[in-house]
Amino acid sequence: MEQQREMEIPQEEDLIYALDIGTRSVIGMLGKVKEGKVHIFAMEKQPHQQRAMQDGQIEDIGQAARAVVEVTRRLEKTAGRKLQRACVAAAGRALRTEEGTGTLELSGMETITQEQVARLEAAAVSDAERALQGEGEEGQRRLFLVGYTAIRYLLDDYPLTNLLGHKGQKLESRVVATFLPSEVIDSLYAVLEQAGLEAMSLTLEPIAALNAAIPQDLRLLNLALVDIGAGTSDIAVCREGTVVGYTMATVAGDEITEALMRAYLVDYDTAERMKMELGEMSQITFTDVLGLEQTYSAEEVMAAADGAAQNLASQVAEKIQKLNGGAPSALFLAGGGSKLSTLREKLAETLGMDSHRVALAGAHFKRSAQWDSSEMEDPEYTTPLGIAISAGLGLIGDSYRVFLNGKQAKLFRSGQLSVLEILMMNGYTYRELLGRNGKSVILEVDGRRVVFPGQPAIPAQLKVNGKEVRPSTRVQAGDRIDFTPAQPGEDRVVLVREVMERVGARQLLAQGRPLAPDEPAPQGIPLRTAGKGENNPPASQQPAPQAMEHIASPVETRSQPSPPVPAAPVAAAPAARPLRLTFNGQSILLPGKADGNPYYLMDLLERSGIDFEKLDRPVTLRVNGRDGTFQQILQMDDQVEIRCDE
Repeated sequence: MEQQREMEIPQEEDLIYALDIGTRSVIGMLGKVKEGKVHIFAMEKQPHQQRAMQDGQIEDIGQAARAVVEVTRRLEKTAGRKLQRACVAAAGRALRTEEGTGTLELSGMETITQEQVARLEAAAVSDAERALQGEGEEGQRRLFLVGYTAIRYLLDDYPLTNLLGHKGQKLESRVVATFLPSEVIDSLYAVLEQAGLEAMSLTLEPIAALNAAIPQDLRLLNLALVDIGAGTSDIAVCREGTVVGYTMATVAGDEITEALMRAYLVDYDTAERMKMELGEMSQITFTDVLGLEQTYSAEEVMAAADGAAQNLASQVAEKIQKLNGGAPSALFLAGGGSKLSTLREKLAETLGMDSHRVALAGAHFKRSAQWDSSEMEDPEYTTPLGIAISAGLGLIGDSYRVFLNGKQAKLFRSGQLSVLEILMMNGYTYRELLGRNGKSVILEVDGRRVVFPGQPAIPAQLKVNGKEVRPSTRVQAGDRIDFTPAQPGEDRVVLVREVMERVGARQLLAQGRPLAPDEPAPQGIPLRTAGKGENNPPASQQPAPQAMEHIASPVETRSQPSPPVPAAPVAAAPAARPLRLTFNGQSILLPGKADGNPYYLMDLLERSGIDFEKLDRPVTLRVNGRDGTFQQILQMDDQVEIRCDE
């Protein structure tokens, strides 16, 4: 009865539940921060009853959830608390890392602001995403932005480590951006939901392992960490004080286990035990699938696994060299697969490194954590310990909760996050911020071009805590983001009657055939008019002569070059007031709206010449030199700029 009352006590805010859902087992740890370190006071491990995961990807959600429930139940008994929130990490399966470059050209010498740096980095991230979109079927998968690291800034071609506060005109950045397919994240959240847990924080397994194995002050050195699990080998590289990238190899401990299964005709669990005994025992005794007990020397068993171990070392080394541009200064090995005898020597040889510069992780664990059990020093526990350290010491930006459309947002990287970054981390794109207008109908009438614009896009709604904000707005812990993606405008359908009214004709002909007023106007065929001029509007409704040269006319002669601003489709109503603007450096006069409503910044999206259907870069929206919003009302003589960042 007393224990039941204890279980009703909810989990305290400072109680860290780190949960590592691995390919072969689930490991849970409980800890609290004391004197700047995470003190781990309980740990439980539960193997999957069957293979619920493959190469780090959860395949059997129900079975993985049952293992999580069992670990949670035991830890609840130890803590006397009901565990409700867990800190987790996503495996690096199908992790994609790409470099991208962004540039931003200012109108003159300006002091660089945080808003401009955010746009610059967003352009570089988009460039990296475009590179992935060009890689066949893999690029067509729905990807989440995990995070990015800026590795270079240039200001007027001069390298700087920080652009803020400097003056210049041409900005450039290069980033390493990391993406994950959505199924990795979605399945992880599904397991937590079935286990009755909420995700308190989410990071990548290589980030978590790095935070446990390589303290921040060591990252000035060029170091690499390889977390060798059962299904994947996750890799992180750091230098000059920052993490420069993450990648993964789809070979890991299971390949060695399977090699032993084939060589000695044993089941998976027996092969796993044999692998663990290598390096610890001189002879390996086992019972094969025929029921025969056999004994081999450790050297013979190691020889049977040698090919798989060399393949693992070769593929991991190749990934490290590609990500780092060569061998690192030192290499740390973590995860259960790292304990395989001879693996360190094989990696050192393949990378061309001194074998003394390849070591098991664990030497620096106690810089950030403490525990009562010596078992915690095992490199197998690098990832769950790293999850606890990352969340407890605030080393990941997602150690606080932010809500997107009423649900907890998926966050990954460290540092402050903007609304735009959070949207991208949750699968949204720039196109959903800006939308696209409906397709226009362009006709040729009597050799002249007549344009009927499509319906404008319904703009996105973006609010934080109920207040409309810009995409670059920084998000704080507990903020609630409400985002309604932009909706595309309807494509324009034009009837012959509308064309006749526009050009002032009584009859419209296509290839000599008279067209019925209620049929759609044919496109791609030159049209001719009959009875032209009889329906022209009276002079009192036509624009004043001095204003005509400034109004973007819907009918243009073929000999005239197309102006940079798309044509205005409708003449001003008698009572409406025209609006004079400077738009992208050109003076224009917009006819007043027939309904008397004002012009909004969103009304000019179509006139920018940007193809919003294929948008792949950030778009600058500025009014009178300041950042604008879609619903901003335009005033007489406003200076408006809508451009794609270069």
